[in-house]
Amino acid sequence: MKKYFSITVFSVLFACSIAFFLEPNDLAPGGITGISILLNALTGIGTGTWVFALNIPILIVGWWKFGGKFMISTVYSIGVVSTATNLLEGMPALTRDPLAAALAGAFLTAVSIGSIMKLHATTGGIDIIVKLMRRKYPHLRTGRLYLMIDSLIVVLAILVFGKLESGIYAGITVLVTSFIMDLVLYGRDEASLFFIVTDCSKEVAEKLMEDLEVGVTYLKGKGAFKEREKDIILCATRKIQAPKLEAIVKEVDKNAFLIVTSANEIYGEGYKSYDAEIV
Repeated sequence: MKKYFSITVFSVLFACSIAFFLEPNDLAPGGITGISILLNALTGIGTGTWVFALNIPILIVGWWKFGGKFMISTVYSIGVVSTATNLLEGMPALTRDPLAAALAGAFLTAVSIGSIMKLHATTGGIDIIVKLMRRKYPHLRTGRLYLMIDSLIVVLAILVFGKLESGIYAGITVLVTSFIMDLVLYGRDEASLFFIVTDCSKEVAEKLMEDLEVGVTYLKGKGAFKEREKDIILCATRKIQAPKLEAIVKEVDKNAFLIVTSANEIYGEGYKSYDAEIV
């Protein structure tokens, strides 16, 4: 009950982004939603109706690939989005400023779709296609896959509405949606990864654990020039803590050799759970 209540809330929120911001301002931000807005402009048939109709063949493929349990939630979400979109259609837009509409629509779309995905469902359409692509290309992030697919629909929006501005603002919507969706799904996982080569490895490690409360791992290393064995410290930390970590290392051993690189994603205690990789 809790899951389906949440799916209902976020599906209605998604419908609000379409009815109050995107569709009234001729913004087709990609995906099935964007195609449905374009078809509504061409045929006059409700956007929600097109959302449901276009999803039917994709749902059949999804049922085959992901099974009934996953797809039941998706079918329910699509039904709520389609119905709510048609019910809200025709209501006055909350803004006629295209930039404000693009930003507000992108925010609501990203939060609603990302939250539904975290509930092990989707809003159908491109969501299912992206989920299939993620199986084959797991290194690609969800938001970036949306960006690739949606770019083509943005170009079509310029042709249908006959306004370059519609494409520009729809493109802004796509970019903002992509960025926020990755934040909703993955959080700010970026961190700094440190390799610390020092003759004071024990002192450095103890101070890092005490002052920053970070995990430290010893790697065994051997210098090629003097062939001396020593412990190399491996440590990952949030980017906000990186300057303090560097200061601690310099304080203990100003001659320490420090390699700093970026870690895009970190799983484990203190970071992201393995269960967080939903899609």
